[in-house]
Amino acid sequence: MRALATGLVLLWATTVVAVQPDEILDDPVLEQRARALSEGLRCPVCRNESIDESNAAISRDLRLLLRERLVAGDTDAEALQFLVDRYGDYILLNPKVEGANILLWLAAPFMLVLAGGVAFVTVRGRAAAPVPDALSADEQARLDDILNS
Repeated sequence: MRALATGLVLLWATTVVAVQPDEILDDPVLEQRARALSEGLRCPVCRNESIDESNAAISRDLRLLLRERLVAGDTDAEALQFLVDRYGDYILLNPKVEGANILLWLAAPFMLVLAGGVAFVTVRGRAAAPVPDALSADEQARLDDILNS
C-alpha cells in the first residue's frame, strides 16, 4: 500500500516540477502572470497538455520565451498574441471563437443534429416499411423440403 501511495505521489509530482527552478522569475508578480498564461498554452508535442505541465523541450523553450516577453514589458494579451502569431491558434488550449474556428466550434453540434436526423428518418422508415406477404402453401412445402434434406 505504501508503494502505491509513493507511486501516486511521484506521478503527481512529475507535473508539478515541469517548470524548472532556473526558469522561475525573480519577480513573483511576473512569475504568477507567466504561470497563469502558460496554463492556457498547449504543448505542441504533448497533445492536450499545457506547457506548464509538460516536460518536453519545446515546452521549456515556450515557457522561457513567454517569460522573456513578460520581462520585456509585454502585456498578457501581447505575449499571447506573439505566441499565436508564431505558432498559430493551435497553441491555445481554448482557441478563440472567431474566423475559421467558428466552423470547428459549430461542426460538432451540427454533426450531432445531422446524425440524430438520419437516425430518426431511418427508424421511421423501418417502422413504415411494408410487411412481406406470408408464404404460399407451395412455397412453404418447398422450404420444408429444403430444410429437411
